[in-house]
Order: sequence, then structure tokens, then C-alpha cells
Amino acid sequence: MLTLEEAVAQALKNNYQIQIAANDLLADEAGVSPGLAGMLPRVTANFDDNNSIQNSSQTRANGEVLELDNARNINMGYGVALDWTVFDGFGMFARYDQLKELRKLGEAELKLTILNNLSDVMVTYYDLVQQQQQIAALDTTMVISQQRVQLADDRFSIGRASKLEVLNAQVDLNTDQTSMLRQREQYAQTKIRLNQLMARDTKLDFRVVDEILVGDLMLLPELESLALKQNPAVQAQIISRRVAELQLKKIQAGRYPTVIATTGYNFSESEASLGFNTRSSAQGWNYGFRATMNIFDGFNQSRNERIAKIQVDNSQIAIEQRNQEVLAQLGTAYQTYLTNISLIDLETRNERIAKENLDITMTKFRIGTIPTIEFRTAQLNYVNATVRLSNAKFQAKMSEIALQELAGNIAF
Repeated sequence: MLTLEEAVAQALKNNYQIQIAANDLLADEAGVSPGLAGMLPRVTANFDDNNSIQNSSQTRANGEVLELDNARNINMGYGVALDWTVFDGFGMFARYDQLKELRKLGEAELKLTILNNLSDVMVTYYDLVQQQQQIAALDTTMVISQQRVQLADDRFSIGRASKLEVLNAQVDLNTDQTSMLRQREQYAQTKIRLNQLMARDTKLDFRVVDEILVGDLMLLPELESLALKQNPAVQAQIISRRVAELQLKKIQAGRYPTVIATTGYNFSESEASLGFNTRSSAQGWNYGFRATMNIFDGFNQSRNERIAKIQVDNSQIAIEQRNQEVLAQLGTAYQTYLTNISLIDLETRNERIAKENLDITMTKFRIGTIPTIEFRTAQLNYVNATVRLSNAKFQAKMSEIALQELAGNIAF
């Protein structure tokens, strides 16, 4: 027996899409770093070693000429340097806040992935429950059809029925067996699909519960309120607007000067085979500041700011559009939900009436007061009523899950 809770737990643990989204979130969390935002200094080590072998000739001021073949020159330097951007128009702070918002966006995307996969798992699970109920209904009608064949054969053997009645009963039994085979095929395929969603061996066999329980009636105003607060697609759009606002701040930082502090400790050494100094060396600290400021860049700064402001406006429009889409989807799904809830009551009554009609018809058929076609009609009416009731419960449950998914919180 596989319960819905166990199926959901395995999907949360094993589903590949959820694992990928979770890893993407870990990458986003790792990216929230002052260093990545440019707030920390950069320390580098350097080493240079340059050598040359040349035929050299020097003429001094007194006219003396010095010549040396294969003169060797060596220049070597190494040290440690530090660069630190101490001010960039607050751009580094905007970048850091942007990294935080991107992490929140990753959280919203993970939640959306989880909701989508949980919805798929639950719908597939309840689809199996529905199919299981249909198999039970078909099994019942096959038993009745087998009894009908036996009864027709008995009546034929004593001369109270024709061979045609026996053949018709056998054809109907074969039809029921064909329907059962098709239903079992679909049942097996849906099991494979559920195993796939749980990311486990698709050959694993299991059973599901026998009944679909629809929760208490949900109210549209409460669902709308939850959707605007919790729906991950809505939340992602809000975060995207914040990211666009921070992008504008990053661009506006280009109007301010950038100040960089530099320092380091260096060693240098050189050797020359010809010249006034044949060997020299030095070591020590160096430090200083460097400041740059954009004076004119072909109006690119102003142009980039205008584009960034347009992106902020578009992100606000996208939020309003997303809100309207979610509310429209909720409204449509809620009407379907109410219809399906009403159908459960209707199909429950139909199933009860069809069962009573079948019982009466079966009794009359046994004593030979009604024809075969009337019995078959009653039999099919009962099977169809049972299937419709099962499908009504399944459709109502799917509507319930869809509403909860839009509201951003699936309960099970």
C-alpha cells in the first residue's frame, strides 16, 4: 500500500526537477557574498623574471666606445599587491542587495517547482484511485455477465431460450473483458508514471487507497487573498521588480567617482653585463589612491539610466498582469470546482438508482420476464453510473488541487 503522504515524501526527496531547483538555490545562496559584490579588497601575488643576451655597444661622453658580445641582462621582481575599491557611488551595495534578491528569486522558483511536481504526484495518485474504482466496477459487471452467460446456457439447454440469446450474452461478456484489459493497461501505465514522478524504479508495484476524499468547500475570496501573497509566480514577479530597481541603482552609481586604494610590498633585482651599474636591487612598500570619474561617454550613462527606468516600469506592469492572470485562473478554476462538487451529489444519487434498477432487472431476468437487451441496458447503466461517480470525485479533487496550487499552498 502506497499512501499519498508516502508518495509526496518520496517525490520531495527524489524528484529530479526538485533536486535541480534545490541545487540552483544553493548556487544562488553561495553567490550572496560581499566579495562577489566588489566590497572586499583584492590581493594578488606577482613574479616577473626577464632575461636577455645581446651584443651591446656603448659610446660614452668622452668618446670611449665599449663593446661586449653576448652581454647578459637580468631583471627580476616579485611582491604582493592589494587593490580595494573604497567608493564606487554605492554600486557595490546595490550589487550585494541584488544578489540577495536573486537568492529570493531562487527560493520562489524552487517553491514553484515543488508545487508543480506535488500537483502532478497528487493528480496521478488520485487518477490511480479512480482507475482502481473503475476496475472494481468492471469486475462486478464481468461477474454479472458470466452469470448471464451461464443462465442463458442453462435456459437454452432446457429449451427455454434460443442459441442467439447465448451468443449475445457471450459477446457482451467478451466486450466487458476487452474493457477490463484496456483499463488494466491504462492502470499499469499510470503506475509507471507515478513511479517516475517519485524518481524510483518504474517496475515497482504497489496499491493505492480505495477512496477519493474531497475536502471542505473552499471560498474564493480566501483563495484570492492567499494567491496574491503566496503564489510563487506572483512572488517571483515582485522580486524581479526589486532586481530591476537595484539594477537602476547600479547604473546610477556611474555618475559618481570611483576611488581605489592600492598598496603592496615589492622586491626587484637587476643585473647588466655592460653599463654604469652592473647590479641593483630594491625592496619596500608602495601605496596610493586612484580616482576616476566619468566626464563624458557619448551620453551612454543617461541612455542606460533611461533604459533601466523603462525596465522598472515594465516589471511593475508585469506584476499587475501576473496578478490579473492568477485571479482569472482562480475564478475559472473555482467555477469548475463548484460544478464538480455538485456533480458528486448528482452522480451519487444516479449510482444508487442504477444499482436498485439493476437488482430489480436481474431478478426479472432470472425468472425470464424481461428480454436480454433490457437486462444489458440496466447493466451498462449501472457500470456507467459507477464510473461517472468515480470520475466526478476525481475531477472535484483535481479542481481542489488546482485551486490550492494557484493559492500557493497544497494540502494533503
